[in-house]
Amino acid sequence: MSETGSIRSIGVIGAGQMGNGIAHVCALAGYDVVLNDISQEQLDKALGVIEGNLMRQAARSKISDADCAATLARIKPSIEMADIGQTDLVIEAATEDEALKKVIFQSLTEHLADHTLVASNTSSISITRLASVTDRPERFMGMHFMNPVPVMQLVELIRGIATEDTTFNTVREVVMKLGKTPTAAEDFPAFIVNRILLPMINEAVYTLYEGVGSVDAIDTAMKLGANHRMGPLELADFIGLDTCLAVMQVLYDGLADTKYRPCPLLVKYVEAGWLGQKVKRGFYDYRGDAPVPTR
Repeated sequence: MSETGSIRSIGVIGAGQMGNGIAHVCALAGYDVVLNDISQEQLDKALGVIEGNLMRQAARSKISDADCAATLARIKPSIEMADIGQTDLVIEAATEDEALKKVIFQSLTEHLADHTLVASNTSSISITRLASVTDRPERFMGMHFMNPVPVMQLVELIRGIATEDTTFNTVREVVMKLGKTPTAAEDFPAFIVNRILLPMINEAVYTLYEGVGSVDAIDTAMKLGANHRMGPLELADFIGLDTCLAVMQVLYDGLADTKYRPCPLLVKYVEAGWLGQKVKRGFYDYRGDAPVPTR
């Protein structure tokens, strides 16, 4: 059993936006990191993003050039699941898809050392259900980082029904060593942040769908009228409309309340492949010099 303070190496599964951010902050905090993905191309891209973000931090004097080099040296990319099995803590950061995550955890289990703790960066899916496909539900929990990981201060910590105190306390100490603030959430659909945030975004899409306001009017109203740093539709594009839809579907299925019904316009945008910033089109079109509302 892992004891508090025994985490020295961390494996991260998934080298997308969240995974590379998690690898970045873990390596910067002094942990040896193995970053895993099924695609070597994605790993190469992730390392480039991490290096760029570190250089940006160095340019702002938040870290030194030596910190930048040392952090990059601590990250080992790998397409082999076996390489991350011997780390002390594995954090899964794959796409927000329960079936996919379960397949990953099932294939990961055979490679895990006896002492290894496992966490999921899911933003909405039941930790108890994910833990049930592993051989160690007592050493499994939710560790939900916010995007972008290097900037955002919060990490939601979620116990499954079987999660032991030692697991929770060890992971909580890791979060604090990363310079983040942990908050405990119960294992209910979408936890705290997305339980509140995503219905607000969904309501903004309904407001657009019903013609109450344009994209620009809705975002301007919430930025200036509610003092939000980003408008809800701009934020949806940043998160990814596919992720927004997936979280709303988890809320709708898990709580069986019609107030969580995904807006048909959100569904239409996802069906069109207009997923937001990552594909240059969502509620805004990002293909020009400045974002232009698409409605």
